[in-house]
Amino acid sequence: MMIITYVAFVILSIFCAGLTIYAWRTRQSTTVINNPNFTKFQRQYFSAYFLALVADWLQGPYLYRLYSYYGFEQAQIAVLYVFGLASGVIVGTWAPFLANKFGRRNLCIVFTIIYSIACFMKLSRNYGLLLFGRVFGGIATALLFTGYEAWYIHEHVDTHDFPKEWIGETMKKLSVVNSALAVGSGVLANTAAEWLKLGPVAPFMMAVPCLLVSGIIIMSTWEENYGTQNLQFKSACIAGLREIGDSQKILLLGAIQSTFESVLAIIIFLWTPVLAPGRPSLGIVFSSFMVCIMIGTSAHELITKKLGNPITLVISITLAFLSCLICAVFSHPDNHHVRTCFIAFLVYEVSVGVYFASIGVLRDEIIPETHTVSIMNWFRVPLNIISCVLLLLLHDEDFRHGNRLIFIICCGLLLCALLCLSKLLPLIRKTQPDNTGESDTHETQELIAAEA
Repeated sequence: MMIITYVAFVILSIFCAGLTIYAWRTRQSTTVINNPNFTKFQRQYFSAYFLALVADWLQGPYLYRLYSYYGFEQAQIAVLYVFGLASGVIVGTWAPFLANKFGRRNLCIVFTIIYSIACFMKLSRNYGLLLFGRVFGGIATALLFTGYEAWYIHEHVDTHDFPKEWIGETMKKLSVVNSALAVGSGVLANTAAEWLKLGPVAPFMMAVPCLLVSGIIIMSTWEENYGTQNLQFKSACIAGLREIGDSQKILLLGAIQSTFESVLAIIIFLWTPVLAPGRPSLGIVFSSFMVCIMIGTSAHELITKKLGNPITLVISITLAFLSCLICAVFSHPDNHHVRTCFIAFLVYEVSVGVYFASIGVLRDEIIPETHTVSIMNWFRVPLNIISCVLLLLLHDEDFRHGNRLIFIICCGLLLCALLCLSKLLPLIRKTQPDNTGESDTHETQELIAAEA
């Protein structure tokens, strides 16, 4: 299995590079910005943010393996994951309002401190401390994908007065580099944990210097900025809930996102124990998954030119369903085929790349910009409830053959997503033509980061 993971990684990387180049060449036009002040501002932002992202990605491949190495059973590890998910969604709901009140720069500094503490807690074998570490990790992840981007957008528009259209160019560049960082971080984590035989805690210790340097850069080069002080959490939540209730399209979109992304959260937990019997190189497997997501993103750009974005979303959810179905069949304790499950996971990750690009386009079309934050917060509620309930089922001693049955439930959730999408498509056709453009959404990072 170890050799297969390396071979798959090399082949997928070559294919991804070719597909990305082809997709880039087929684009009708690209924007070139030759403003030295803007370039300097981008570098100031990227220097801190990229280090934070590397620290986050380093922790993805070996989180489950670390807990298993400490001697905890799958049911106990599931509870640890639930604590991380729950803390992330609670703080993630409040994070935009905290950033507005206390400052985006301060929030980013707090992130580097909290995440460093969470990493150091991984050194302990005490279950209680590990629970607190997961809570801190969930909080930090929520802050990561709120503070940095919010700081940049405010500085871009209000401080430097750059054109708003240039924000998209920054996000495109960030998306490409972030994908490369994810792949490289998996290889780096694998090198430390397995090649150098430093153990599964090594990637977490490697993340700490990245976090500290990111914090130092922020303190020394970033200026503080604040949002609208009068922004009220309660009124924003009520307004978002009212928008969901008044629009069938938004409601269906939320159902699709909640069901699909809850399955993603479960797969993030399951891939390590399912592949563990084959003793694969986990860092290389993780990097292969990230390459597959990049393939899916490039494939979305090409497919939407032929079929339109909504049909592309149908394809992505269908691929995810088939992948989970294969895992349900071949993860049975009496019929466990690790290689088949590995291939199914690779296909699933391709579907994830296509999905995030497609759902981002639909969100831009359907959700009013003034209520995006509050509506997205409401979408996360059922998403995390579903994820936590399924993970807690693994903690139930009466829930036999848990992995296989969880995959079956995931198949049911994806069928629900397809059903909701089938009801959404006619509504989209009535109001708007297919949008075959490229989404610059930043949401891909937030859910995959749940890996850490």
